[in-house]
Amino acid sequence: MSYAIIEAGGKQHRVQPGETLKIEKIEAATGDTISFDQVLLVSDGENVKIGAPFVEGGKVTAEVIAQGRHDKIQIIKFRRRKHHMKRAGHRQWYTEIKITDISA
Repeated sequence: MSYAIIEAGGKQHRVQPGETLKIEKIEAATGDTISFDQVLLVSDGENVKIGAPFVEGGKVTAEVIAQGRHDKIQIIKFRRRKHHMKRAGHRQWYTEIKITDISA
């Protein structure tokens, strides 16, 4: 079972071939192929390559499935006994990708 740890959008993700995941928005059209060069770790089952900070020649390719927005998050600021309450909402953009290949 091969897997890799990549960095995308300031976050680290553990990915496997065939897996779909939602990451921070990337400007790419649906159906495009994108590659991630910031690979922190690559494992092919028994051999593990750890980067310092990135693996030399490590590359993960993925296909863009969809662009979208997450569910709304409610933000409430409330001060008791002060007659003060503030409400806001936020919907974060994401890019849904499917991992196609891992190479190191």
